[in-house]
Amino acid sequence: MADGDGKKGLTAVVVPAIAEIAAGDWDACAQPHASGSNPFVSHAFLLAAEASGSATRETGWQAQHIVAQDADGRVVGVVPLYLKSHSYGEYVFDWAWADAWERAGGRYYPKLLAAVPFTPVTGPRLLLRKDAPPGTDDALAEALIEIARRHKVSSLHVNFLTKPQADMLGDHGFLLREGQQFHWHNAGYETFDDFLAALSSRKRKNIRKERLQAVAPGIEIKRLTGADITPADWAAFYEFYLDTAGRKWGQAYLEPDFFTRLGNTMPDDVLLVIAYRAGRPIAGAINLIGADALYGRNWGALEEHPCLHFEVCYYQAMDFAIERGLARVEAGAGGGGHKLGRGYLPAATWSAHWIGDEGFRSAVDRFLRSERGQIERSNDALIAHGPFKKNNDGEIVAGLPEEMIDKSGRRFEDEP
Repeated sequence: MADGDGKKGLTAVVVPAIAEIAAGDWDACAQPHASGSNPFVSHAFLLAAEASGSATRETGWQAQHIVAQDADGRVVGVVPLYLKSHSYGEYVFDWAWADAWERAGGRYYPKLLAAVPFTPVTGPRLLLRKDAPPGTDDALAEALIEIARRHKVSSLHVNFLTKPQADMLGDHGFLLREGQQFHWHNAGYETFDDFLAALSSRKRKNIRKERLQAVAPGIEIKRLTGADITPADWAAFYEFYLDTAGRKWGQAYLEPDFFTRLGNTMPDDVLLVIAYRAGRPIAGAINLIGADALYGRNWGALEEHPCLHFEVCYYQAMDFAIERGLARVEAGAGGGGHKLGRGYLPAATWSAHWIGDEGFRSAVDRFLRSERGQIERSNDALIAHGPFKKNNDGEIVAGLPEEMIDKSGRRFEDEP
């Protein structure tokens, strides 16, 4: 890194595996349980992905993690970074960009990606110690660009980062892309019935009916965390995961040892929701527990039952968030049509993209500007048709934290 105001004495190195970075040094920067962060950026989670063989050079995820040190050799900043030979497992889709660049005679892959593998969850991507020198984030941004130039890659992408970090990278020449997910917000509910009271009558009745249908065939549902999760539970969940992978993706990204490692190294950060019929596990979902949110990840089922997916993935997560006093449930990518009517409303996600070729950069920039307008219009329409009670002027009158409603009462502010 070049010396400069606030960056004097900082150096950066590239480390080819998370295992080569001390967990204490990494987590001092990642702060995985701090408000606004999440357990996905923890050393344990990234180690599980790499050490299990899920995210490796052989699977197209070659680690190139950045570690920044001050003049005393203290680690003050890190970035989870991978050299990618494909675009699988990213959830920010750039297949059309790759096709366009290669039809123009370029080589899109390999590319660089700063992200958490297989994880569409917003969080910091430039990870800093609380007492990092001023300008460390700018130095990490410059290091990212320098590594991209040294590798001579077509592009560098930073996925699912926070809006402030996206804006900072925008100042460094990155293009910003807005995406859409659906999150449920806990408006201080003490019970699930309190949440239902915030809905229109029709939506309230529909959810009650769905919850009864889900358990009608003698199905029992359990929520498991920490030491309550047994090896047998992990084995059952992996069967569920394989079923979904086979039907949706055709390939299971995550190896069984990934889940074993989660159970061994971060059990208190995991919530498994498992459905049983006649004592046999038939469906389940995995969530990770953050300081202020519950993050829904993978789901699968060996039997099909009406409304079971909604119960296991959505309603049980909401119940858990209410019990724990968590501010929201982030239900992952996709499924907007299912989520909207069940209280999950659109929320912005952000990614940042550095494109080496100026002509290609201009074309991507034009696309992103058009796409952003479409997403913003979509959000307005979805919120207007959401399930919460409205007054005669169409303003939402219940169900959302005050800080998330603008003066019109109908639109979200940008999330931090």
